[in-house]
Amino acid sequence: MVLSMTVGSKTRWVGVDPRGSQERLIGQRDESVIDLAHLELRPTEGFALVDGRPLKLSVREFGLLAELARNEGRVVSRQALYGHVWGGDLRAGDRTIDVYVRRLRVKLAEQLPDWAFIHTHIGFGYRLQPEPVGESFR
Repeated sequence: MVLSMTVGSKTRWVGVDPRGSQERLIGQRDESVIDLAHLELRPTEGFALVDGRPLKLSVREFGLLAELARNEGRVVSRQALYGHVWGGDLRAGDRTIDVYVRRLRVKLAEQLPDWAFIHTHIGFGYRLQPEPVGESFR
């Protein structure tokens, strides 16, 4: 089913999944597969592949990686990441996001040592953007 809606002066088309209530704007990134260099994420299926091989991630690690991938190239605050993956508000001094980012970096570096995926923006959050290691500031 396809519905139209007018926002301001522009009409946007919304596709509705007949199996459920998931909606997405047509032209918006299809989240069934997200390709990032040698990394492939399948958020609807809940798994990641590195060069076609499964990457072992916990549910939270996968959720964090998927949320960063949905915002590829953009800095995402620690608070926003916590809210999307854990739900609720990040408490002052809570290092949960930092710990999980470190775990993700280690797992990705084991499989793809020549690539950096997650970049720190001190005092704000993280940005996911695949770059060869020589070009990255970690």
